[in-house]
Amino acid sequence: MSDQSASGEARGPVSTLRRIAFLLERGREDTYKVKAFRGAAAAILPLSEDDVAAAVAAGSLTDLPGVGASSARVIADAVDGVLPERLAELEREHGGDLTAGGHDLRRALRGDLHSHSDWSDGGSPLEEMAMTAMELGHDYLVLTDHSPRLRVANGLSAERLTRQLGVVEAVNEHLGGSFTLLKGIEVDILDDGSLDQTPEMLGRLDVRVASVHSKLKMDAAAMTRRMIGAVRNPHTNVLGHCTGRLVTGNRGVRGQSQFDAKAVFSACAEEGVAVEINSRPERRDPPTRLLELARDLGCLFSIDSDAHAPGQLDMLDYGCARATEAGIDADRIVNTWERDRLLEWAAARL
Repeated sequence: MSDQSASGEARGPVSTLRRIAFLLERGREDTYKVKAFRGAAAAILPLSEDDVAAAVAAGSLTDLPGVGASSARVIADAVDGVLPERLAELEREHGGDLTAGGHDLRRALRGDLHSHSDWSDGGSPLEEMAMTAMELGHDYLVLTDHSPRLRVANGLSAERLTRQLGVVEAVNEHLGGSFTLLKGIEVDILDDGSLDQTPEMLGRLDVRVASVHSKLKMDAAAMTRRMIGAVRNPHTNVLGHCTGRLVTGNRGVRGQSQFDAKAVFSACAEEGVAVEINSRPERRDPPTRLLELARDLGCLFSIDSDAHAPGQLDMLDYGCARATEAGIDADRIVNTWERDRLLEWAAARL
């Protein structure tokens, strides 16, 4: 049973703190709470078990930078082999199934093609994202930080992306093949349908998610040309959150972009580009009517978390429930495929 999905086994203090942070994120609670427990985990990670136990015995845990009174109580309980009340409470509140359906499909997913780290607008290091994906039972995770034009999200220039690829390679070398952090990008679709990164840089990546983030109220005909231009680009593998809508959440609500969905999805089916089923509850993108249209036109799909924090990686449950309700066959969902098949598909048009 994976570390992040199990609730009953004994845990060390670092694992306990990380589990609490994960559940806080899964429950979409305040970011400052998450940072407090992740910070405490980072503070004690370099220490030996004996050093942590000695600090507990001496009552000096809070002398460590990043360890507050609440996290110190959690650490002390974990050292003593006691289930901390904070963890027990969060397991009750946020540890259960997120949805009533889609569980068989969720078990069939081998990975996630859309995730963000603190290299762009995510909240955690890419190493933490990879570790959590492993604990959730994934075989792979595609890291898709933003492209340069999206400055509000700290999009990566070609130079920064090059540096990130070196870090990804180092992480994979350390993991030794048990799990793969795949090289990717969420690349902006520019006004004319081109992609916001050089072809050379895009060619170095494993998987590319192309999304519209600007001028969402563009005229329908222009938006259709824009999206089809991106879909026809041989570097595009996944069309991300196609309508750009927001239906709930602290960012407010936003109406969906207008475009000829039949034309766009027909292009996706012809090119072998997957339509993303974005699992974030505030997006539910594409809307049900468009999801069913893409299904009927023969599109491939990718069920993605669009996670900006480790605890959000579990939001795949929502997308799986929607895909199951829509009757989409699992083999049409590219992240049910094993890694080599996925990579072969992603590189086929280059």
